[in-house]
Amino acid sequence: MADPWFETVAEAQRRAERRLPKSVYGALIAGSESGVTLRDNIAAFGELGFAPHLVGQTADRDLSTTVMGQRIGLPVIISPVGAQAIHPDGEVAVARAAAARDTLVGLSSFAGKSVEEVAAANPRTLLQIYWSGSKDQLIQRMERARAAGVVGLIVTLDWSFSHGRDWGSPAIPERIDLRALIRYGPQALTHPRWLARFVRSGRIPDLTVPNMGVPGQPAPTFFEAYGEWMQTPPPTWDDLRWLVEEWGGPVMLKGVMRVDDARRAVDTGATALSVSNHGGNNLDTTPASIRALTGIADAVGDQIEVVLDGGIRRGSDVVKALALGARAVMIGRAYLWGLASAGQPGVENVLDILSGGIDSALRGLGHGSVRELTRADVVMPPGFTRKLGAGRNSLPQ
Repeated sequence: MADPWFETVAEAQRRAERRLPKSVYGALIAGSESGVTLRDNIAAFGELGFAPHLVGQTADRDLSTTVMGQRIGLPVIISPVGAQAIHPDGEVAVARAAAARDTLVGLSSFAGKSVEEVAAANPRTLLQIYWSGSKDQLIQRMERARAAGVVGLIVTLDWSFSHGRDWGSPAIPERIDLRALIRYGPQALTHPRWLARFVRSGRIPDLTVPNMGVPGQPAPTFFEAYGEWMQTPPPTWDDLRWLVEEWGGPVMLKGVMRVDDARRAVDTGATALSVSNHGGNNLDTTPASIRALTGIADAVGDQIEVVLDGGIRRGSDVVKALALGARAVMIGRAYLWGLASAGQPGVENVLDILSGGIDSALRGLGHGSVRELTRADVVMPPGFTRKLGAGRNSLPQ
C-alpha cells in the first residue's frame, strides 16, 4: 500500500532514506569529491529573494510553457537518471506520472527500462544519449528512438568522469548473481518494504541497460556500456552538429555552464541547452547552475531555449530560475525520492508540490503566467552570478 501523501520534497527524501537500502540511497544523495557543487546547487537558491506585490494579484494563473516543440502544463521536466534500483516499475512509473501531470519525461540511455516501454507510457519522451560508440551505433540508437515515438534527444555533455567521493562511492555489482545477493542481501533484508515491492513484481533489480543494446539481443550490463563510453573519443562541436542534423528534430545539449560554450551550442543548431553541472556529479567546485544561468540567458536566450538543471527542491526555486531566464527546469533527485516513497503516485506528489509552489509564488509576485516573470521579481545579492567563459571566469558579475 502506498504511503500517505507528503507535503514537501524534503519529506519525500526522509521517507526514501528510510525505505531504501543504504547503498541505493547513498547513490542518490552523493556528489563527486567533497560535494561542494552539490551543496551549492541547493544553497544558491536560498541566497535569492523575491520582491512581492501587495495588490493586483490575479485569480487564475497559467503555469504552462513550451519546450522542445512541446506545450507542457508546468515548467518542470523529468531529467534522465540511469542505474535506478529504487522501484520495480522504475522509469515506466515516472513516465506515467509525468504524463498524468502534462509534462515531458527524459529517459536515460543507462535506464533499466527500454525506450519502447517508456515512450508507450508517455508519448512525450526525450531520450538522453551519450556520445558513445561509433557513428553507426549512434544512428542505430537514434533510429530506434524515432521508431519508438521519441519526440526529442538530450545529449549529455556534463559528465567527463565522476571522481571519487569523500564519503565513499556505493559499489555497484556488474550483475545480480549469487555473489551479489550474498553481499547485498543483508541490506535488502533490513528494508523489507523495498524488497517486498520487487518480490511482488516477480523480478529483482536489474543492472542491464537495454537502450545501449540491439533489440533482439541480450542487453549489455551497466559496466559494459560504461566501458564503451569511456573508450569513445569525446565529441567535437562538428560531431554535435552532425548529430543534430542526423536526428532532424529537437535536440537539447545538456551541461552548458559557460557563455562561450553556449554560443557554440547555438551554432550546432540545437533546439535547447541545459545549464547543468550534472547535479554535482562531475567536476567538483564548479559553481551552482543557477549562478551561471543569467550570463548564459543574456548571451543566447533569444537564440536557443535555455533550461536549468540542478538543485530544484521547491516551486519557488522553479520561479526564481524562470525569472532569471530559464524557460523550464529539470528535476532529478526530487522525483526519485517520490518514486522511492510511493511509486508513480509519489512522483505525481512531487510534481504537485512543485506546481503548488509555483502557483503560490506567482500569486505573491502578482503574475498570471510563468511567462510574465522577469528579473525584477528576484532580489539577487551582489556577487551572486558567475559569468563563466566570458573573460573573467572567477569573478562575480
